[in-house]
Amino acid sequence: MLPSKIITRLKHIAGEENVLTAPPDLYTYGFDASIHHQSPEVVVRPHTTRQIQDIVILANKEKIAIVPRGAGTGLSGQAVPLQGGIVMDLTPMNKIVQIRIPDLYCVVEPGVVYAHLNKELAKNGFFFPPTPGSGDVCTIGGMVALNASGMRAIKYGATRDYILGMKVVLATGALVTLGTYTLKNASGYQLERLMVGSEGTLGIITEITLRVSPLPTKRTLAVAAYSSLKQAGEGVSAVIAQGIIPSALEIMDNVCIRAVNKAMHLSLPDTEALLLIETDGANAASEIQKIAGICKKTGADSITFTEDEKEMQQLWKGRKGVLPALSRYGDNYVSVSLADDMSVPISQISKAIVAFQQIAADHGIIIGTYGHAGDGNLHTKVLLDPNSQEQWKQAEKAVDRVYGTVLDLGGTVSGEHAIGISKAPWMQKERKTSLQTMESIKRTLDQNNILNPGKMMQWKGSIISYLRYPWTKKEK
Repeated sequence: MLPSKIITRLKHIAGEENVLTAPPDLYTYGFDASIHHQSPEVVVRPHTTRQIQDIVILANKEKIAIVPRGAGTGLSGQAVPLQGGIVMDLTPMNKIVQIRIPDLYCVVEPGVVYAHLNKELAKNGFFFPPTPGSGDVCTIGGMVALNASGMRAIKYGATRDYILGMKVVLATGALVTLGTYTLKNASGYQLERLMVGSEGTLGIITEITLRVSPLPTKRTLAVAAYSSLKQAGEGVSAVIAQGIIPSALEIMDNVCIRAVNKAMHLSLPDTEALLLIETDGANAASEIQKIAGICKKTGADSITFTEDEKEMQQLWKGRKGVLPALSRYGDNYVSVSLADDMSVPISQISKAIVAFQQIAADHGIIIGTYGHAGDGNLHTKVLLDPNSQEQWKQAEKAVDRVYGTVLDLGGTVSGEHAIGISKAPWMQKERKTSLQTMESIKRTLDQNNILNPGKMMQWKGSIISYLRYPWTKKEK
């Protein structure tokens, strides 16, 4: 427990009602959406940048760890406070400061929810495009910290591609303004981009300036059913090779299809693989017809189309529901985020997904594969009995092989969910020549290592640690 004088000081800074110390609150804030858990010693909910500065100054002086937190939708343990300390809940800072359509930007606080921002932008015919699966609840600050994206990244890019500037509180408590309000910027180091994907290890983001884009005028969706997972993967690379860039190109294997149909009472074709392909803009209809022809040539058994908004929403609801639906796949199984967010070159998708299924069979576990196939970003979820120590051990062995396959294919261990704990050992292998540089940057900006310590390049040991499941120990 933190000394009472520290708690008293935090209450003075943020207000007594914004400092939580009750055991149920601390336990709740020990989770994000990952497999990990560790309770903090206190939760603080600041409402202003000045409060954040004062909290950080106190924490730096006393060498207390701080873990910034948005909505807690991260899947890799970024918001889990490994050293206890302070969890800083930034959701109260939820103002849309300004929307400047003539200048193609908006300014928001970190606690603004993605869906709420797009609802306001849509009134002007614009949007912030990255489209994460958790978009109804995730915050912009969290998206920036993890460089989040989603199914429309193939055409519109990731969060980093829309960052113009931000304000950040450093570990010393100093407030720095990074970037500009302009669309072009060649003025010195672009430190605002360094902060994107830093997972709260370099500073606490208090304000973000985002570029916005016009909403497309039209969308069309096609569903292509394949009896061969390999051919579905080949279909993805064939579409991209023809120079057509869809607004989304998603894949679901049979495990995911069955789980979604069971959990959500949908009627998706019970086949080996589905491609959900969306085009948008003035040429949406002609582009989807060209794509359909390519799918036929690569072995699609059937292709259906829709331009009906309600039907498209239902199909996308099914795709977005894969993650929770997988826990309904079979009795005693839960879906766990292990090896869940790799990216490979688009031409290697077929090899990757076939290899994943073979790895699952070799280790006697179930792996569901889905994701943003159009840009090579795949998600795998391991289905296991969380009370079985043996299944966890087999899963960890399988995960090591999955990431080994990804790296052998020229891929990366994370496309959009970032690193945290769950991917740290394999990120360290992938980035081994730059780990020392990362550590040097961290030490320069955070000399006392108070900002989200122990994550990414600092993680040591097995990821089957700090688990939220009952048989495991909290210690590494």
